[in-house]
Amino acid sequence: MTRAIGIDIGGTGIKGAIVDLDAGELVSERIKHATPEGGEPADIIETVRRLVDELVTEHGGADVAHTGVCFPAIVRNGRTMSAANVSDEWIGLDADARFTEALGRDIHFVNDADAAGFAEAVYGAARDRRGLVIMTTLGTGIGSAFIYEGVLIPNTELGHLELGGDDAEHWAANSAREREGLSFEQWAERLTRYYRHVEFLFSPDLLVIGGGVSKQHDEFMHLIDVSTPIVPADLRNNAGIMGAAALASRG
Repeated sequence: MTRAIGIDIGGTGIKGAIVDLDAGELVSERIKHATPEGGEPADIIETVRRLVDELVTEHGGADVAHTGVCFPAIVRNGRTMSAANVSDEWIGLDADARFTEALGRDIHFVNDADAAGFAEAVYGAARDRRGLVIMTTLGTGIGSAFIYEGVLIPNTELGHLELGGDDAEHWAANSAREREGLSFEQWAERLTRYYRHVEFLFSPDLLVIGGGVSKQHDEFMHLIDVSTPIVPADLRNNAGIMGAAALASRG
């Protein structure tokens, strides 16, 4: 059994577990702590350190060598180049080095949507699919991940595609549906416009829709009128953990 630790940092919660990379499943309890108020680097790093210590000392992770951490930011060579729902102190931070020092172990730092998309490609809805897979997460904004023939192309930001003079996520994310009281039918019209634009630009072979609203996929996905096959994500709240762990094991 090949195992790795996966940590998923979000704006409200930080969760982690030990992952069996061969079976594609969690082999420990999923532990969750609240994201510290203000989202400052030192506080988040300390919370992650405590969470990893719990996994190592209480959940059989003492011999686990690889640790992956995913985070809601553009990540370039281990540095966080943006910040969403956390402190601006993250912008330009050498997060890889800071986490490695604090945890006392080698880590692999990655964008959260990239981690989730990679997990879906390896273990979930896009497993064994060839060509270009594009996963989008429909939530407060729109996150995205590109996986081509099993290789992650990092830091795509399809929520910021400009359509009609505005970022697409401002009117097509699930938060827009909730804020404006749109029916699923009305929202699907916007999603059709958005995904047709994605199709035109990138010619994907498969679209995967994630985010919490994917649990309600039967309410809206059949209404999205595109030519690309489109499927709901499988891994739900474990996708970030599993993808971060899997990417860490691959260096």
